[in-house]
Amino acid sequence: MEVKGTAVKSIKEFVEKKFSSKSKEWLSSLPDASHAIMKDAIFANNWYPMKDAAVEPTRALAKMFYNNNEKTAAWESGKYSAEAGLKGVYKIFVMIAKPSYIMQRAGRVFTSYYSPSSIEVVTHHDKGLTLHITKFPEPEEIIEYRIAGWCERALEFTNCRNVKANITKSLAKGDDLTEIVITWN
Repeated sequence: MEVKGTAVKSIKEFVEKKFSSKSKEWLSSLPDASHAIMKDAIFANNWYPMKDAAVEPTRALAKMFYNNNEKTAAWESGKYSAEAGLKGVYKIFVMIAKPSYIMQRAGRVFTSYYSPSSIEVVTHHDKGLTLHITKFPEPEEIIEYRIAGWCERALEFTNCRNVKANITKSLAKGDDLTEIVITWN
């Protein structure tokens, strides 16, 4: 399975901005294949192996900065990815769009970031929606957490308050799909 360079780049940037004094130490802690990807320029339009470019760097992030809490590390880096990706014109668009529309578009965008994958909004109402990930050949909880964190932050940009994403089913845990239920006030 592969991940688009845009997502990979945001992990590296997250570490460099949030933990700048220890970013070199984080880089050195990566497995060889991950280190080879992260040490050089990451090209937004290139495809990278998901495990080496996203999973292992996030595990190292969790180990070094989040007391081995992979959920928090992935969630926070996912939120950062939304902040980094939804700037300028995109941020203005997100601020005026309806939350369900943003998440429907996000589902399409995610399929262009993780290949192959299928992510879609299956239900939505005034104060929430449900996303299903039905195709993800190499499921990883870290990536599910990252996607949920991204969704929370993106919806905060739409002026939703108290956004909460909850993973109720998980391909990584053996369910037939990953379900992310998102609510807000």
